[in-house]
Amino acid sequence: MAVRIPTRRALATVLAATTASLLLSACGDHTAAGQSSGAAGSGAAKSDAPLFAELPAAIRAAGVIKVGTDATYAPMEFVENGKIVGVDPDVAAALGKHLGVRFEFTSGTFDSLISSLNSGRQDVVMSSMSDTMARQQGLDDQGQKTGNGVDFVDYFVAGSVVYVQKGNPQQIRSIADLCGKKTAVQRGTTFEEVAKARSKECEAAGKPALVIESFPTDAEAQTRVKAGGAVAGVNDYPVAAYLALKADGGSAFEVVGNQIQAGPFGIAVAKDNPELRDALKAALAASIADGSYQKALDKWGAGTGAVATANVNTGS
Repeated sequence: MAVRIPTRRALATVLAATTASLLLSACGDHTAAGQSSGAAGSGAAKSDAPLFAELPAAIRAAGVIKVGTDATYAPMEFVENGKIVGVDPDVAAALGKHLGVRFEFTSGTFDSLISSLNSGRQDVVMSSMSDTMARQQGLDDQGQKTGNGVDFVDYFVAGSVVYVQKGNPQQIRSIADLCGKKTAVQRGTTFEEVAKARSKECEAAGKPALVIESFPTDAEAQTRVKAGGAVAGVNDYPVAAYLALKADGGSAFEVVGNQIQAGPFGIAVAKDNPELRDALKAALAASIADGSYQKALDKWGAGTGAVATANVNTGS
């Protein structure tokens, strides 16, 4: 699919209109359970929604799709006034209107989300998760099999980007300038993999490797950069742009360079649940067609990451 990369000015103009606040000062998980997005009541066995019959029987009976997320990625998903809000909950609400069920978000650490899906604690994962071949196949960063893998219903496009302290004291222009420098990332993310790949490129060119500091939560990585303990951080573009705009009133961070390896974010579904996967794909297609999907993205200034069609497993 074509990748549309937003300009910083265009994204900032829309984001400036939002009133959501960052939770940068918090450490550890921002955990909020039972936050729901959607259109049907719990326990509803019947619905007039056009795609209700496409859902698995257990979900139709419950009236709920349980969603695992890491709600620390403003504007994609974060906690505001005790509630999980952002792009993903609003997209889920649009899907829920076509499916006739609620999406109930529960926050946990990012690197445990697929495990929570495979164990049955959650029905899906929706957490700015990049659709990658490794995740589809259940492989870790060493290429070793760790699970059955997941399917992705792809709903957004974004890449990774470097962010630094406001004023850019180390004069970092792009990820190419990070050889030998401390770089903060969240553990288990694709942007951690981006940093590792750059580190290997540095060594291949006879330069020192990146000093990668991986943290359990994104908030901890951000705090490390803000305090000057790391020269830079790597994050998803919409998250880093929101950080630059909102953290400390826009005085904490700035984004440098262009997006790296832009690709799809997906709603993760267990391999043994194709019925739910296909229902979500149909709901995404319907939401794209009726405009509610684009409206959900535009609300948070993320409209340039929209996909034109609903697809499954397009990541590489």
